[in-house]
Amino acid sequence: MKLSFTATLLTLVPLLPFTTAGPAAYGVCQSGCAAVVMACYTAAGFTWGATLGATAPATILACNAAFGTCAALLLAPTP
Repeated sequence: MKLSFTATLLTLVPLLPFTTAGPAAYGVCQSGCAAVVMACYTAAGFTWGATLGATAPATILACNAAFGTCAALLLAPTP
């Protein structure tokens, strides 16, 4: 069964606010963010790392935004 891009995005993005890590787990969490963006790109039918420039479709922009949010949460202080 092939999941749609929207189903993948709706499943993974709500988990992003709960992603926090201390310095020891930073690399593991960064890998997790990369895995999410890889799944997002694959679901959209694109290759992560390919340069599309200004012609990037909205699905890829959403993947990039989710990756940026995930990576930014790694810099948040751990309680």
